[in-house]
Amino acid sequence: MDLLANFASSFVSQLQSPTLAFLIGGMVLAATGSKLAIPDAVYRFIIFVLLMSIGLHGGMEIREADPTELALPALFAALIGVIAVLLGAQTLGRLPGVSKDDAYATAGLFGAVSASTLAVAMVVLEEKEIPFEAWAPALYPFMDIPALILAIVLASLAKAKQSGEKAKRVAIGEIIKDSLRSSALSALLLGLAIGFIAEPREVHEGFYDLLFRGFLSVLMLVMGMEAWARLSELRRVAHWYAAYAVIAPITHGLIGFGLGYIAHVLVGFSPGGVIILAIIAASNSDISGPPTLRAGIPGANPSSFIGASTSVGTPIAIAVCVPLFVALAEVVFGL
Repeated sequence: MDLLANFASSFVSQLQSPTLAFLIGGMVLAATGSKLAIPDAVYRFIIFVLLMSIGLHGGMEIREADPTELALPALFAALIGVIAVLLGAQTLGRLPGVSKDDAYATAGLFGAVSASTLAVAMVVLEEKEIPFEAWAPALYPFMDIPALILAIVLASLAKAKQSGEKAKRVAIGEIIKDSLRSSALSALLLGLAIGFIAEPREVHEGFYDLLFRGFLSVLMLVMGMEAWARLSELRRVAHWYAAYAVIAPITHGLIGFGLGYIAHVLVGFSPGGVIILAIIAASNSDISGPPTLRAGIPGANPSSFIGASTSVGTPIAIAVCVPLFVALAEVVFGL
């Protein structure tokens, strides 16, 4: 009962938050045929600023952190990405109307991480005054890259098996390079490196931190408009994708919460850090993942995997999973 009460309270609070209000506002604008458009260059700049802010802060904290405290959560983050892809591939791949390529691409996208959902989680925890390790958001690439690589490798092996050909060597090194070169991970890793090596606290506090919430609201507006636009594409493919996009974020988040709790017991990972791990596990990539999977699994239908992620997965992660795992943490840790 405590969990339900806490979830209801957190859910109502989340519905009233500016972050979700902008997401819903974007969907309403798109549904009513509004001509409002945010230029792609502005969108990319906003993503850059948000991830640089997260990276700079994380890098500064990693420099002060005990490496043994970071190692286990990072290992668990990678494990979550792998488990999510294997679960998704085995589940979707067996359903009628779902091709193998689409199953692997969708599983890869839901195993990877959403920068926007991560940013929302950080704001919610700050508003609720739940502390977390500043390096916790740096778990992003540890989950994101293994998920994308595994999805592409499995799709390549399945294609070779189906055609009866000898399995070709998959250029894992190239996949890693492409992932690291993506705009999202490049910005995050650059911020981490600068924060770790230099002393950028004044720049972070005087520029990036000040813009963070305002830019996040604009990002949510864009995400809402994109979600509605992709919803029409999702209707044209098997309805299994919509069902998966509802169930997968919650399932992956519970796995993340469970492993995060183990890290809490073993190495003192904070309750806030456990929430962050659960929420990035519940998220699905909306920036780095789609172009990587389009190139790596060319036979997959973008309407299927991107539609499921953007139109259903991201709203579920933000509106349901964020308050769910905050409420679960309040019960488990007595926050």
